[in-house]
Amino acid sequence: MSIKNKINVAIIGATGYTGLDLIYMLSKHPKVEIKHLCATKNLGKKINFFDKRIKKSLPKLSSVKRINLNNLDLIFLSLPNGEAQKFIKKNYKKNDKLKFIDLSADFRISKPQIYEKNYRIKHKAKKLIKKSLYSIPEFTKGVIQNYRIISNPGCYPTSIQIPLMPIIKSNLVKINNITIDSKSGYSGAGKNFEKKFKHKNLYTSTFAYSTKNHRHICEIDEQFLKFTRRKVIFSFNPHLLPTFRGILSSIYLNTKKGCSAKTIRNELIKYYKNSKFVKIQKLNAPIGSGNVLNTNNCEISVCETRNKNKLIIFSAIDNLVKGASGQAIQNMNLLYKYPEQMGLI
Repeated sequence: MSIKNKINVAIIGATGYTGLDLIYMLSKHPKVEIKHLCATKNLGKKINFFDKRIKKSLPKLSSVKRINLNNLDLIFLSLPNGEAQKFIKKNYKKNDKLKFIDLSADFRISKPQIYEKNYRIKHKAKKLIKKSLYSIPEFTKGVIQNYRIISNPGCYPTSIQIPLMPIIKSNLVKINNITIDSKSGYSGAGKNFEKKFKHKNLYTSTFAYSTKNHRHICEIDEQFLKFTRRKVIFSFNPHLLPTFRGILSSIYLNTKKGCSAKTIRNELIKYYKNSKFVKIQKLNAPIGSGNVLNTNNCEISVCETRNKNKLIIFSAIDNLVKGASGQAIQNMNLLYKYPEQMGLI
């Protein structure tokens, strides 16, 4: 840590959607000194060539080979799946004070065989998985400082776990048939999303995909079991929207007998009373992603339906902020005992 009580950081994968949002926010963080911005292309260019919002003078894009690990406190990795694990394995022991926040899926799944089945990539750092922490900050505040590798959750799973975890753990809802319908802006698929989705009229239509075997299902499964100690049966239906950013998850569930929508809402208010970024709306409030765009907030609305004991919980986040870069900074703040909201509000 520098003499100015700032942490020295590097961002690897600087020019992707999440990398640029990360740099934009970190460039305004009062406790961060950006030492390296790394990419594989456009070396030597200034970062504001890719994002005009970034006004601060920052290091030009360079190769990851130029990083001096001994001068760094923290490295953010915003890389394709399979790449962060190789970098961390190679460098984990070179500086025992150096910490890593990985925005890919490389350390989200505790069992390598499940990771390999879902991502079709052989895991190159299996021994380090146990040394990592999957961290939605609202759930890990008491333990995060014990880890050097922080696995930043997926955007869909973040929007789903925040509203569901407290009420499942409190045994307020039935867990044998939950339906989760999530809609995301296309930035969630990364800059190469046009190669992943061949859907006709992609920018002017809604597209449903991967209902049975979406990669995030195994992540959600594992975290439900880990956090609540119960096997939750759910279906997950993702959709791509013709909008750049934002997620709205609609969660359909049945409550336990005698449990009302008001009870569910009160439990969420109680659980998140000290949380800076979780906003519980009024009962039956209409909700969309508009309020949360470019913020680290998660807005939640508990809504009654015409059927007794049947509720819909709506959850809205910005997939690039609370679903990625903002949550990574929130994790960083907890790691270094900064105010949780620093650089995010």
